[in-house]
Amino acid sequence: MFLFVLIVFANPAFAGTSDAKSIYDQIDNQSMSFEAFDLAFRGWNELKDSIDLIDNVISVVDFSQPSNNKRFYLIDLDTRQVIYQDYVAHGRNTGNLMAEKFSNTPHSNQSSLGFYKTAETYNGKHGLSLKLDGLEKGINDKARQRAIVIHAAKYAEESFIRKYGRLGRSFGCPALPARNYEEIIELIKGGTLLFIYFPQSGYLENSSVLN
Repeated sequence: MFLFVLIVFANPAFAGTSDAKSIYDQIDNQSMSFEAFDLAFRGWNELKDSIDLIDNVISVVDFSQPSNNKRFYLIDLDTRQVIYQDYVAHGRNTGNLMAEKFSNTPHSNQSSLGFYKTAETYNGKHGLSLKLDGLEKGINDKARQRAIVIHAAKYAEESFIRKYGRLGRSFGCPALPARNYEEIIELIKGGTLLFIYFPQSGYLENSSVLN
């Protein structure tokens, strides 16, 4: 179970603007889709005060890309630089190379889309792990019940891609490679925003945050 994340360290000067395009155009690495960044930034502006986010950080997973792409991003908005970009796994019933299906249902072994607030860490069978609270009813609000967390996994490593052509898959967690995941968790734990993106019309139409 693992989570791929885009993290944005936001300057308070951006709090009053919706011009995500001007920020995106200055980012030094644009392999993440603009729509993923735009929606994540819109959600951050909508939620940053109402749910008491800390550190002006956003985490984003771009599931519009195949799992053999590095679709996790950590972005510093002050410098417009990607701090971390890495692989992230999706759920085993979400798809093979490409993510296709998403669910909020327990035991579905599918990823859930939308906005999450990061919570506390713990040490489990995957080592250091980060709990997540889904913020969108009917879309990802069962994340705690489903034990959807950020953790490291061997099937999220580049060596797995070299052997099978894609990452392995989780039970629904966005799973990261081991090399940087503890640093990432330390940066985003305790109340930052995570956005898992896919251009699914059903989610975009029903999101309580984006609508």
